[in-house]
Amino acid sequence: MRIDLHTHSTASDGTDTPAELVRNAAAAGLDVVALTDHDTTRGYAEAVAALPEGLTLVTGAELSCRVDGVGLHMLAYLFDPEEPELARERELVRDDRVPRAQAMVGKLQELGVPVTWEQVARIAGDGSVGRPHVAEALVELGVVPDVSGAFTPDWLADGGRAYVGKHELDPFDAIRLVKAAGGVTVFAHPLAVKRGEVVPEAAIARLAAAGLDGIEVDHMDHDEPTRARLRGLSKELGLLATGSSDYHGARKTCRLGDFTTDPEIYGEITRRATGAFPVPGAGGRG
Repeated sequence: MRIDLHTHSTASDGTDTPAELVRNAAAAGLDVVALTDHDTTRGYAEAVAALPEGLTLVTGAELSCRVDGVGLHMLAYLFDPEEPELARERELVRDDRVPRAQAMVGKLQELGVPVTWEQVARIAGDGSVGRPHVAEALVELGVVPDVSGAFTPDWLADGGRAYVGKHELDPFDAIRLVKAAGGVTVFAHPLAVKRGEVVPEAAIARLAAAGLDGIEVDHMDHDEPTRARLRGLSKELGLLATGSSDYHGARKTCRLGDFTTDPEIYGEITRRATGAFPVPGAGGRG
């Protein structure tokens, strides 16, 4: 089985619609794909309606968190999307996205960049606006060569000249809320140093003690020594070790299935989940 547990659609900051994403996942030879848009579940219905036969969909989300001043992303799988407390927290994060992006546009304008809110809103479309959309505007203007080039201290990296913070969950609260909604939590790309400051291993141990289920080990932003280090840490802390592409369509260079999760790990994730269940494809045409 080929299992990719971290992808994004136009419901957040990917370039594939949810329907296109599941069709592309099947075409890429995947057996299981997780839809994990940022702080939202609104791509689920379209993905399920279009799900090709032979492909299983895992519903999820990537939750924006911060601990000890460091940002982190928490993948949440197979939780009940209607559970009110978790839904309320996701809504708080989403509601903060527009004023945050507008504030980043203002900072960029102060730095002499001729970006406009209208440009960023056009790029975001119906998705949950975020830094990648602002980054793409910088690419369009020729300020940076590619989206990753915008995530530097000069521009949009944490603490960068045009960075603006947003409402973020405490990860310990995120673990509690996801578990209360019947879901499973995995710390996304925990040692992706190219993205900025990362959470120390001592904090990962605290998260594990609080009920974290796993860490994303195999990821494009982890080199081989980092993957080996994380694999050892997962064994030490009793955490599940996953692998995923973090696919964003044309917005990033990674492809669906570039990194995958072991079927036994996937089976354990589904065994632990009680809030929702994987959806087998029935040849949808949505």
